Amino acid sequence: MRILLVVAIALIPLVAGRDTGVARQSSAYEDITSCPEQYGLQTYAHPTNCDQFYKCANGTLTLETCENGLLFDGAGSVHNFCNYHWATNCGERVYELIPDPARNPDSICEYAFGLFKPSAECDIFYYRCAYGEAEEVACEKGLAYDDRSHSCNWPDLLLDIGCDPEKVVGFRCPDVSTLPPNSLVRQFLPFPRYAVPNDCTRLVTCVNDYPRLISCGYGSAFNEDTLTCDDAENVPQCANYYKE
Repeated sequence: MRILLVVAIALIPLVAGRDTGVARQSSAYEDITSCPEQYGLQTYAHPTNCDQFYKCANGTLTLETCENGLLFDGAGSVHNFCNYHWATNCGERVYELIPDPARNPDSICEYAFGLFKPSAECDIFYYRCAYGEAEEVACEKGLAYDDRSHSCNWPDLLLDIGCDPEKVVGFRCPDVSTLPPNSLVRQFLPFPRYAVPNDCTRLVTCVNDYPRLISCGYGSAFNEDTLTCDDAENVPQCANYYKE
């Protein structure tokens, strides 16, 4: 069933014209019958339809339609100046979200273009679809996919969808009450941190007794003597990590 959706957001006074990335300002979205500029490449939002836009290429005007699952607001580009529907500000312009009719019924791709969660459970990867073809994309180690933000997130923030942070991270936070009074770990309470065995570039920080895997960043290594990220050269066992 085709359902017409209207995004009820205040209309932004932008005509989304672009020439080398510069937006054209106007009092409202406008219908155009010819290109306002005769040189370069510009794009202009359709006045009523969020899945369409006008493109001017050296003065030649064409009406473009976004691929299935994409919309246009001039602010981002996944494909042909269009963006994922959940990332697009349509103002008062309308659009229809229709499942991709050409897709394989067994495909994970609900629309030809989009990001999709593999299951209702805790997943450490997601599918990025283009033209109805799904590409599996792994989350950074220690993260799980959050369908609400369309990004990878800390697993302890995804307990409601069944994420087990200990399983995702591969670490269980120790009971800090059992640590010696002079333990260096206590200096970092309420967010104690620990080394990751056989890993020069990461550490674990515990938040509300759940582990989060943190990266030190390129060129740095975790120094167990200070429990901080340091230049790799200052950590003997990791001094050659970036030279290998």
